[in-house]
Amino acid sequence: MTRVVVIRSKAEWDIRRNAIWLRKAFSAHTADRWNDDIIAAIAKLTRRADQHPEADEAADLGVTLRCKLQGRRPHVFRILFSLTDDAVVVHRVRHAAQDRLDEDDL
Repeated sequence: MTRVVVIRSKAEWDIRRNAIWLRKAFSAHTADRWNDDIIAAIAKLTRRADQHPEADEAADLGVTLRCKLQGRRPHVFRILFSLTDDAVVVHRVRHAAQDRLDEDDL
C-alpha cells in the first residue's frame, strides 16, 4: 500500500536543527548528505511503513507510534511516525541518544 507522507512542523524543525549542527560541527557536505539521507528514508515510508516496529515510548504515551532507524553508529536517528489509512505522519526525527519522547514532544 502506498501512502502520502506528512511531515509535521516539529519534525521539520528537527531536520533543520540537526543539519545546522552538522554543518557547524563537521562540514556543509556532511550536513547536506545527512539531510538527503533522512529525506530519502522518510520518502521510503510511503511503502510498507507498517513493517517498522512500535516505538519504545508508544505505550507510555498512549499513541500508535512507530520508529524507523536511519544511519550508522554513532550517528543513528529515529524517525518517529504514525500511520493513517492513507498517510504516514512523521512526528519527530531525533538522535537515538536523545531521551524518549514525552507528551510535550509530540
